[in-house]
Order: sequence, then C-alpha cells, then structure tokens
Amino acid sequence: MDARKRPLSPHLQIYRWQITNTMSILHRLTGVALSVGTLLLLYWLASAAAGPAAFATAKAVIGSWIGRLALFGWSIALFYHLCNGLRHLAWDAGYGFSLPAVTKSGMAVFGATAVLTLAAWIAGLVI
Repeated sequence: MDARKRPLSPHLQIYRWQITNTMSILHRLTGVALSVGTLLLLYWLASAAAGPAAFATAKAVIGSWIGRLALFGWSIALFYHLCNGLRHLAWDAGYGFSLPAVTKSGMAVFGATAVLTLAAWIAGLVI
C-alpha cells in the first residue's frame, strides 16, 4: 500500500464553494425546517379544535414576536423549497444543465424566494 499522504476528496483546501452545493444544502435544510414548522401548524389546528381558550392561547403564542419570527422563517423555507423544487423539476425534464443556466436559475430561486415571501407577508398584514 502506498504510504504517501493524499488528501481526501474533496479536500477543503482545494475545493471551491459553488452555488450548486449551497442550493442543495439549503434545499435539505428547508425540508427539515418545513417538517418542524408543520408542528406549529398542527398546534394551531389542535388548539382550534380544543376550544376558544386553547385557541386564544395559541393565537397569543403565534402572534408573539418569536411566533412571528418562526412563521417568517417557515415561509422563507416554504417558498425556497417550492422554487428550488420547480428548478429540479425543470432539470428532470432535461432543461437548464449548462453551467450558466445552473447559476442563473439558482439566483432566480433566491430572488423568487425573497419576492414571494415579502408578497405573502405584505398581503397577510394588509388583509
């Protein structure tokens, strides 16, 4: 066996961070965040079924600054996961595999996430 010390692949000293691995990691993280955030939705639904007192408590928890922050993070995760899922659907259909297209679609996902999240929150706060 060769005794030379070779770096493991991909080695962090030579590996260049790219948008593709960032998008992949974020897609997985937002999937987990959506699963955890759904527990908040289940709490809200269960409190609605439990009666007015339980629903008032849930409304106070979700309406607090920490509850709204959690909902804001959940909505970012939702729209990111949606947009990146559509990007993967286009890839499954055979579109957008060139390096410039991958970079552009990745940036488009980030932009669409920001626009959709802000639009949803503006609509939710105005209505």
